[in-house]
Order: sequence, then C-alpha cells, then structure tokens
Amino acid sequence: MPQRVPDGLDWIPATDDPTDTTYLEVAFDGEGQVYLRENLTPEKVVITTEPKWEAFVLGVRAGEFDHFVEDV
Repeated sequence: MPQRVPDGLDWIPATDDPTDTTYLEVAFDGEGQVYLRENLTPEKVVITTEPKWEAFVLGVRAGEFDHFVEDV
C-alpha cells in the first residue's frame, strides 16, 4: 500500500541556481520520514527514513556514488 505524502511539507530545492530548470526537492516531516521528488513531476514522491537519508548523504560526501557521474 502506498504511503500518503503529508500536505504542507516544506520542499527544499537541491539547487541555489535560479537558471536550473530540473532539480530534486527534499522534505522532512518531523516524524522520521524523508520525501524526495523532481520539481517537474511533483506527484511522484519517493519516501525513505531519516537514518537511510543520512547514510546516503554520507555516502555522497565520501564519493561512493561518483562512478555514476564519471562521464558528466
């Protein structure tokens, strides 16, 4: 069963560049859930937990995902 996305989340864009047209947004519900979506398709939301999000962010900082963008 799909989880419901709460109304009124504060979506944070993953960019500070006003010329970016496509980017990810993240929101935290204060109850331990983290919500991710693309700005162009906001109806499609991925939900994870704060511990999993924190592990992902640490992995990004450590370069564990760099092989996905080697040719970019």
